[in-house]
Amino acid sequence: MRKVIVNEFLALDGTSQAPGGPEEDTSDGFKHGGWHMQYGGGDGMLKLISDAGGFLLGRRTYEIFAGYWPNAPEETQRFAEPMNTKPKHVVSTTLSGPLEWQNSTLLAGALPDAVAALKEEDGADLLVIGSSVLVQSLIQHGLVDEFRLLIDPVLVGGGKRIFPDDGELRRLRLVDNEATSTGTIIATYAPA
Repeated sequence: MRKVIVNEFLALDGTSQAPGGPEEDTSDGFKHGGWHMQYGGGDGMLKLISDAGGFLLGRRTYEIFAGYWPNAPEETQRFAEPMNTKPKHVVSTTLSGPLEWQNSTLLAGALPDAVAALKEEDGADLLVIGSSVLVQSLIQHGLVDEFRLLIDPVLVGGGKRIFPDDGELRRLRLVDNEATSTGTIIATYAPA
């Protein structure tokens, strides 16, 4: 059985919105897009992407990635190759297929059943990047097997978060951790 691994860039105040660029997601007046870029992804980011059996993406993240990775600059080709060639399972109620980005398909059926079926398939683990609304749903349905959180030493004063605000207590255990030279803490957690 393969795992669902959520990989997220978080500001120290818990914000996950628009880590990659100023125009990535300005919804609700968010004006600090790109806050993560000066901190890097740690040495394990390329390995995590390369080792993934595929990606599980929400609509908004899919659209951002589909607009960037197929035409990514030469200096990012180590990341672009696995992003472009590996299967991408897209969760959306508004998109219709077929999807244009190579190896992308809409996930059919109810989210809990569809993701549980993907987890039962043979292959390497599924990686979730970004996709804050999807991540909240996966958490609420108990479908996340591991969180890999890159926590940057910056406060952005609000924005979207990945953890549901639903009053539920969910215990985690620390699996691994490291600190980068830029001050980012990479913490890996699994359900306790």
